[in-house]
Amino acid sequence: MGKPTGFLEYERKDIGDVPVAERITTFNEFHTPITPEERKEQAARCMNCGVPYCQSAMKLHGMVTGCPLHNLIPEWNDQIYQGHLRHASQRLLKTSNFPEFTGRVCPALCEKACMNGAFGDAVTIHDNEKFLIETAWENGWVRPRIPEVRSGKTVAVVGSGPSGLAVADELNHRGHSVTVFERDDRIGGLLMYGIPNMKLDKKVIERRRKLMEEEGVVFQTGVDVGKDITAEELKSKFDAVVLCCGAKNPRPLQVANPAEISGVYYAVDFLKSTTRSLLDHGHGSRSVRSFMKHGDFISAKDKNVVIVGGGDTGNDCIGTVIRHGCHSVTALEMMPKPPVVRAESNPWPEWPRVLKTDYGHEEAIEVFGHDPRIFETTIKSIEVSKKNELRAVETVKVHFDENHHLVEVPGSEKKIRCELLLIAAGFVGCEPYTAEAFKLPLSKRGTVVTQEDSYATPVEGIFTAGDMHRGQSLVVWAITEGRQCAHDVDEYLMGYTNLRKS
Repeated sequence: MGKPTGFLEYERKDIGDVPVAERITTFNEFHTPITPEERKEQAARCMNCGVPYCQSAMKLHGMVTGCPLHNLIPEWNDQIYQGHLRHASQRLLKTSNFPEFTGRVCPALCEKACMNGAFGDAVTIHDNEKFLIETAWENGWVRPRIPEVRSGKTVAVVGSGPSGLAVADELNHRGHSVTVFERDDRIGGLLMYGIPNMKLDKKVIERRRKLMEEEGVVFQTGVDVGKDITAEELKSKFDAVVLCCGAKNPRPLQVANPAEISGVYYAVDFLKSTTRSLLDHGHGSRSVRSFMKHGDFISAKDKNVVIVGGGDTGNDCIGTVIRHGCHSVTALEMMPKPPVVRAESNPWPEWPRVLKTDYGHEEAIEVFGHDPRIFETTIKSIEVSKKNELRAVETVKVHFDENHHLVEVPGSEKKIRCELLLIAAGFVGCEPYTAEAFKLPLSKRGTVVTQEDSYATPVEGIFTAGDMHRGQSLVVWAITEGRQCAHDVDEYLMGYTNLRKS
């Protein structure tokens, strides 16, 4: 512990943000860093607790607090304070394959469990992580690590989201020959097409792809396993197959089917259209004004937008439609509005069930003068034109009764003008066709069935990880799943393994 009194001497200082009026004119990342000296002070706030809950991943009341990757947080915070940044980055990379992803999009389960947070402000673990990995890239410390000896074993990974990339990275470094199959035109899964550029610049994903290719991983994009190539072909060509296809089956909205009504879309399809257009016409660093000249995306310009769903994807939709130049945006959430501060029944170190005002909400407040969210509300019906074009939605207030059934509040109906309806209500499991191609059973949650604490499916040599295995979750959990699955695959291939499974 480099500075025993650091947590008493220094106040928490977060990274800054580009002002809303400026940042909504581009699709660029908008966070502004603090100075290296200030970063050392922030790292000095780490108390090096006897029991560092920040890296524990404890499950309390059904929710996890602390890092699922068990990152060695006190160690690399100490090394940041000492100025040993290269060593600090090595300690970070020991447990985390892609800190550049989690350092941008993770909700920081680690900080919610930080001891400082029990009585004040948690350590800026999330920002320290991003600082470390970007410093490592800038200084050339992240270099190809090509295995000196190959095992002669081959592995196919289906899906290139965070879990698939983590499986591939671990098994490649172990010496196996890994080929990753991706049905989209670019790797990354929801990292690429489900998270907007201003939250995760796609150059970051391409930088990692280039490194993994230099290390020996082969990527085949535009290949839809189960359609373009059969399960039997993969099983005959590879010693093991890992399915990391995500949980991309969207939860439908009963009153509005995107396939039937013009102006209704699933949120991920909407976000994907914007990101793809950005990449196809200028790699995401272009201004909104220049972007809007191209018509090959789902546009929200001058439209009244309603978004169903109050999670991260709904927030990302808010930020995106504002950049498009929407006329208005309303976000509907069925659950009650959370409290601003922790309830007594939700003490530290539990995950704080409090109101989160994210970047999209902040931008809507700045642009339109009010919070776009309406809680305890859903859509009851929709209004369409003779051409089946969306015109308006009718909302209704709802609540959950003592039997946890959703109940409408009589007389609370309200009509909202709407030309673009985005469904961001989450996912109900994997798209089943790939699992069916391998003759794998699915659970009621739409996940591939495995034994508890195992990633092996009932079919020999076939494994699964990520959202396809655990259900819709966070990027950090997908990476964790990928690392743990690699342990099981390696043990299957070699009869033993030296990979960690924590």
